[in-house]
Amino acid sequence: MYAFGICIDRHYLTPGLATITSLADSLSPRARKAAALRFLTFDLGAPQVQLLAHLAKRVGFGSFALARRSPLRSARMADTSYITVTTYLRFEFAPEFVRRPYLIYVDADVLVRGDLTAPLDALRPGEVGAVRDEFNPAVGRCPALPGAAERWPRLRDRPYYNAGLLWAHTADLPRIRHGVEQALGRHRQHILHNDQDALNLWLLHADRVRAVDAAYNRFEVGRYLERGDWVRRVVTRPLRPDPAARLIHFVGPEKPWQADCPDTDDVREYRTVLKRALRHVRALGAAHPEPAGLR
Repeated sequence: MYAFGICIDRHYLTPGLATITSLADSLSPRARKAAALRFLTFDLGAPQVQLLAHLAKRVGFGSFALARRSPLRSARMADTSYITVTTYLRFEFAPEFVRRPYLIYVDADVLVRGDLTAPLDALRPGEVGAVRDEFNPAVGRCPALPGAAERWPRLRDRPYYNAGLLWAHTADLPRIRHGVEQALGRHRQHILHNDQDALNLWLLHADRVRAVDAAYNRFEVGRYLERGDWVRRVVTRPLRPDPAARLIHFVGPEKPWQADCPDTDDVREYRTVLKRALRHVRALGAAHPEPAGLR
């Protein structure tokens, strides 16, 4: 019925293991067996691909496939502080590769805590399901899409969406890719947050978004509060762990698999899942370097 799509490169192999494990935890054994995992990469070697495939089978997924793809030629990396061009691979999922009616795209820097499939019930053909971005909530009121509100005043205050979790009908994937490619070619001056800005340009002009509840893509903000108070001026909700969150998204340069990441409640929860993923790896007899402090 559906596939989870994940893009990964050699820098994100370790978090990819945690993503697989937490996705498995979010589903019943029967649902896990029926679900598919689809990975895209451009630099993983055969042993790394085999490791992902074996872990997927071990935790109960019924279908796994990985393909090598190249990002859009028009890809623009305006922000390279901690993001690589791998981020553009999210638009390279194709119907003949997914082989399921629906694709749920999931970033690799997340902790899945609940079933992510419910938004598919409300998704109409042609729509993309997405969650409003907590750090960039509205066009013209945040750094994202610089100059877009001035160029198109009707877009001011329209919601801006995070691309870390997306729902789509697989048949619509080529149209989404084409729309993003056009946005990159025609409106490059408005691109700040790389592929996410390009996606939002298409969503705004095509009016093809289905808003999904914030619980499905909740940002982990405790790491930012450890460093300063700026996030208090941006995020309006209570800044504490959300027990109702279906997914915790570790946006930004500090990641929970890194030893120097602030040790918040959500980070500790993530590391518990990652340790379990690494135990699976050891049980499989695979060699994989473990992050410092997680042995």
